[in-house]
Amino acid sequence: MKYARIFLFIALAGISAILLSSCGTTGSRALPAYEPPLAKSDFQTVRTTAYTHTESDHVQFTNHNALGGELQAAGRPIHRAENTRLPLEIEGDLRIASYTPPSQPFSINDDEPKPAVRKATRATTTITTTTTRTVKVVRGKRVVVKGKLQPPKIGSAAADWSRWPMGTTFRLLSTGQIYRVDDYGWALAGRNTIDLYMATQAEMNAWGAREEPIQILKWGDSEESLRFLQRHQDYKHIRRMVLELQGNEEAAAQLQ
Repeated sequence: MKYARIFLFIALAGISAILLSSCGTTGSRALPAYEPPLAKSDFQTVRTTAYTHTESDHVQFTNHNALGGELQAAGRPIHRAENTRLPLEIEGDLRIASYTPPSQPFSINDDEPKPAVRKATRATTTITTTTTRTVKVVRGKRVVVKGKLQPPKIGSAAADWSRWPMGTTFRLLSTGQIYRVDDYGWALAGRNTIDLYMATQAEMNAWGAREEPIQILKWGDSEESLRFLQRHQDYKHIRRMVLELQGNEEAAAQLQ
């Protein structure tokens, strides 16, 4: 029993060392080069990368984000639309960002050609479901019935919380997918990069790194982010975010 306790202690110490090293707190790993923050705006062009929970530097956290919840993959791409306010209601009490004139076309209502509906020759009923409507054919006549749209599936994203506070919700204008910042990472501290969670390694590799125009649907709470991060600022990348949230950008830039 005594040896079992000793073995357990050594194992826990080893795990702690790995965690501290991965967070950049051992002193041997320098933080990434600091970038001045982007101007805060409802529309931004951001460098995006992708990650998944099976990566070597994330596997220790399994499929969980910094808040303890499960990482979520975004819904399928929409591809076309126009910049508008939120097209669908997102769960929770969200404060919708003020509308800014769009810089590029975007809309959740796709005008692509709808599937052809075969005309009925007898008294039959055929139902064809699209993303926004249901077409019924009754006795050879087409009847359009508006259906209730399902809320979008929101994906997880990691970012520097001093630039995009936790809870910041945004939409990729190129795909229509919606993401929410619920994670952060060592390589993102002091950087204008958002890391998008992907469910598989193949999806992560397919995304790669892209400059993406995004629309902020809701800004997260900086004060809430600061309170959360202050409890963990022994880690250098978290300390950098804390300094920037406190308005001390010079100290954040100098921290290596």
